[in-house]
Amino acid sequence: MASAKDLENVKNIEKLKETFSNIMKEIEKVVVGQEEVIEQVMIAILCDSNALLESYPGLGKTTMVKTISEIMDLQFSRVQNTPDLMPSDILGTYLIDEEGGKKVFRFQKGPVFANVVLADEINRATPKTQSALLEAMQEKQVTVGNQTFALDKPFFVLATQNPIDMEGTYPLPEAQVDRFLLKILVHYPNFEDEFEIMNRFTKSGVKSEVKTLLSKDSVLLLQNLTRQVPIADDIKKKALKIVHKTRTNKDLIEYGASPRASIGIILAAKAKALINGRKFVSEKDVEDMAFPVLRHRIILSFKAEREGKTPDDVIRELLK
Repeated sequence: MASAKDLENVKNIEKLKETFSNIMKEIEKVVVGQEEVIEQVMIAILCDSNALLESYPGLGKTTMVKTISEIMDLQFSRVQNTPDLMPSDILGTYLIDEEGGKKVFRFQKGPVFANVVLADEINRATPKTQSALLEAMQEKQVTVGNQTFALDKPFFVLATQNPIDMEGTYPLPEAQVDRFLLKILVHYPNFEDEFEIMNRFTKSGVKSEVKTLLSKDSVLLLQNLTRQVPIADDIKKKALKIVHKTRTNKDLIEYGASPRASIGIILAAKAKALINGRKFVSEKDVEDMAFPVLRHRIILSFKAEREGKTPDDVIRELLK
């Protein structure tokens, strides 16, 4: 657990690099491979933002998010989205209780009252239930009836969706998708990693326990430090040019990204620099983070779709 002294030392970049290296080693006790995905989830947390993880079933998304929560001493809750899930199942509801012989209304908090909320298969919930998360994601608060409840800080929604099985799903509206800082693609593990996964989960033994390396206060401090990472004006302009190209290149993109994308690329690039122990943002940080920040914010043109291009292919062309 980070002490007050650790919180002072955390301002030293080398110390920070060591901290993040130790976090990765702890995660590796439970999760095999997926270093890029883990780094991007960490970036979302440092930016105090939400992330959307897209992958096929069984790739360890829940395990990964739960492990990161334990290492950072953050309260974790999981919501399995289904078509019959109601907003009150996520936010909470009022119950009638008896106190001193009188009946009173008492608010029973739902799973959204945590630090990390994993919204599993978010596109299986109805639009009404999806929108119940909107206020929590953007305003960090929940309104039930005529009362508003502030959520404990830090707070993140990490949502997952399956890209192949679209039957019985409700695609996320653009307004909600835009509230996710990053869309993270989780790919199949390589041969060596899958061999290690197979060995690890097919033999008897004690489940790996992870140590808590950060406190909530440390996470809040790191979020503050992320915003203080220096970035040159010419690199800021490069990020802005990339976003502007998504609005002007009508050959490839029907609808471009909003100003949230410009803010997102800069913030995510700062977090990436911090995680890698650098005191400044490089051009490569901006280019690397353009993919997860933009891929869910652009709508491809008919021509690009007909040619079989993916959002990542189009972003790659814009970066050239």
